Amino acid sequence: MNQSFNLSQSRPHYEILDGLRGVAAIVVVFFHVFETFSNGDHTQQMINHGYLAVDFFFMLSGYVISYAYDNRWSQMTLKDFFLRRLVRLQPMIIIGSLVGALLFYFQYSEGLGWSNIAVTPVWKLLLVMFIGMTVIPVGKGLDIRGWNEMHPLNGPAWSLFFEYIANIAYALFLRKASKLVLGILVLISAGVTIHYAFTNPNGDLIGGWSIDDAVQMRIGFTRLAFPFLMGIFLARTAKLKYTKNAFLITSALLIFLFVFPRLGGNTAHWQNAFYECFTLVIMFPIVILLGAGGKVIGEKGNRLCKFLGDISYPIYITHFPLVYVYMAWAVNGKHTLNEPLTWLVGIATVIISIVFAYLFMKFYDIPVRRWLNNKLIVKK
Repeated sequence: MNQSFNLSQSRPHYEILDGLRGVAAIVVVFFHVFETFSNGDHTQQMINHGYLAVDFFFMLSGYVISYAYDNRWSQMTLKDFFLRRLVRLQPMIIIGSLVGALLFYFQYSEGLGWSNIAVTPVWKLLLVMFIGMTVIPVGKGLDIRGWNEMHPLNGPAWSLFFEYIANIAYALFLRKASKLVLGILVLISAGVTIHYAFTNPNGDLIGGWSIDDAVQMRIGFTRLAFPFLMGIFLARTAKLKYTKNAFLITSALLIFLFVFPRLGGNTAHWQNAFYECFTLVIMFPIVILLGAGGKVIGEKGNRLCKFLGDISYPIYITHFPLVYVYMAWAVNGKHTLNEPLTWLVGIATVIISIVFAYLFMKFYDIPVRRWLNNKLIVKK
């Protein structure tokens, strides 16, 4: 290895893409808070397509990983790459599982089907917590909540399981793929996504969080494949053009796409399938390219994008245990959205999630990753 190469140094960040990641993460928190009141009816969800933020994250991940690493493999080993990804992702996965365990017994709710909580012994809770810290999924035997999640203490960790799979696929195969091969894979995965959206009973792309359900695993891999491949394809082929006020435009567009009402009600599912496919295949690439081609003007704008980017991953991976508590409070108390208290506690949950994410980032994630980088990655 060239000894002048320093793996701790990365190419410059796209500030706007950092900011968009934070915007999407905050939308996810609001989505999960309001999901409490949908009663399983997708048409009643206020931030109806907030779950598509996961697909947006996968596309961003493909774009950024390709941008950051494609030209470095002559001086970087597979071990170097995997260590960097572990250092980037794993510390907050550990915290997410720990927070989930600490709040677990405060989440009991018969109305949500969480009857398992009351009878879960501490030893089993700790076992699930430690397994969760590795991001290895658990099966039905350790489903201590009752929702058949692969990560019962911290639901969103399912997407990190698939993120790791994507990283492995990139390092072993996709980094070597030609543009032609990559383009073919993008078309095939787009076809699989569109086929699934139009043929599944609900006409949407929700799911992917259960390892014991073959349908859920299929959804997970379907949701991963196209956006991650498209992100890599965009990074290698697209020419960027400068867009004025790109962060404002892309943030507004992204939020609009997430909050757009469900089409077709509970009968014409094809309408919602069309919207989600259009959003994923057409609009998300446009948002990413506009964001990558834009520049943030002014110190305040740069600081905002940096802040949003810094807290995006901590928010995403730690907020759901707090939302579990909110869900249990709302359902157990039979609170509805017609009550001011419901809104007050819900907004407080979002704010607390952001504050906790910032504290975790500043006093845990950054110091731990810096230490791990110095111990494991830096080569001089």
